[in-house]
Amino acid sequence: MKLGLFTMPFHHPSRDYATILEEDQEAIVLADQLGFTEAYVGEHFSSWTERITSPLIFLATLIPRTRQIRFGTGVINLPQLHPATVAAYAAMFDQLCRGRFIMGIGPGGLASDLELFDVGQAELRPRMVVESIDIILKLWAEDPPYRIDGQFWKIGLEKHVYPEFKVGYIPRPFQQPHPPVALSILTPSSASARTAGERGWIPVSGNFFHRRYLRGHWERYVEGCEAAGRRPDPDVWRVSRSVLVTETDAEAEDYLAEPENGLSFYYRFFRFSFSQLRKALFMVKPDLDMPDEAVTVDGIKRALVIAGSPRRVLDQLVALRDEVGHFGTLLMAGHDWDQPKLWRRSMELLASDVMPAFARHAKATPPR
Repeated sequence: MKLGLFTMPFHHPSRDYATILEEDQEAIVLADQLGFTEAYVGEHFSSWTERITSPLIFLATLIPRTRQIRFGTGVINLPQLHPATVAAYAAMFDQLCRGRFIMGIGPGGLASDLELFDVGQAELRPRMVVESIDIILKLWAEDPPYRIDGQFWKIGLEKHVYPEFKVGYIPRPFQQPHPPVALSILTPSSASARTAGERGWIPVSGNFFHRRYLRGHWERYVEGCEAAGRRPDPDVWRVSRSVLVTETDAEAEDYLAEPENGLSFYYRFFRFSFSQLRKALFMVKPDLDMPDEAVTVDGIKRALVIAGSPRRVLDQLVALRDEVGHFGTLLMAGHDWDQPKLWRRSMELLASDVMPAFARHAKATPPR
C-alpha cells in the first residue's frame, strides 16, 4: 500500500493567485520529503477556485525541488486540446523530469471549460479521449510523414518532412514506449473504468463522491481487463479520499464543525455542482434514501471525509479497504491550507503514524 497526493487544487476565489500557487508547491515538496510516491495536479482553464491552467508548467517548477516523487497530471482533459500539442508538451515534460511522469488523462468535467472549448457533448467526450491518446501514442511511436483521419481530429504532416534535420518530427518522451497512462473515473458504472482495463491504463478513482461507488469502479475495470485477456492487478488501482489526521479526535471534530472553513467551502461547491450542474446529487448523499433538500454541506463532509486521530483514521481506512477491496495506492486529496499548520501536520501524521500500519494490514489480508 503506497501513499500519494491528488489535488485539483481547490481554493477560495478571494485568495491571492501567486500565494495559492506557492502553497500548492509547498504541499508537493512536503509530500516528497515524507515519502509520498506520486502527486497528481488538475487542469482547469476557467475557474478561480481551481487556478492551475497547466499542470505540466506547474509541475515543471517542482522537478529541481523534489527527489523521488512522480508527477501525474490529474488530468489533461484531452477533448479540449489538440493531440499534437499534448504530445509535444508531455514528451518535453517527461524528458525534463527524467521519466517521473504519469500521464493522467480524462474527458473534462468543469462545465465552464466544456462551454469555453465547445466540447459539452457528454456522449462524445469519452470517444474523443480514446482518439486523442491513440494519436498521441502514434506520433510518439512512428516517424513522419503523418496522415491521420480521425472522427474529431485530422492531422497531416507530409510536405515538410526533412529527415536530415529532423524537421517534421514530434519530440518523444523519456520513458519508452511512453509514460504510464492513468484515466480518471467518476460515475458509478463508469465506461472509463472499463476502458482503462481494456487498454492497460491506471484507474484513478476520485475523492469527491461517496465511497459506495468505488467498488463499481473496480468491477468495471476488471470487466475491461477480462475483455482484453489481461489479468487485473489491484495494485495499480489508485483511490483518492479526503483525509484529515490530527493529534486527537477532538481536534478533527472542532475543525469539521466549522461552517466556513476550507473543507466546508469545498463541499459547498460540490453540493452545488452535483445538484445544479451534473444533476447527480446522489453521488454525495450520505444516504440514498434521503430527499435532496435534506442534503447538507455538514452531512456531506461527515460522510466523505476520513478524519480524526491516527488510530481513528487507521480504523476508517481499514474499513474502507474491507468495503471496496484491495487497492494499491491511497491518494490523499489536497485541500486549501486555510490552517497551514493543521494541514501540514495532517500529511506528516498520515505518512508516519497511519500508513505503516495500514500497509501492514493490506499486506496481511489478501486481495479479494
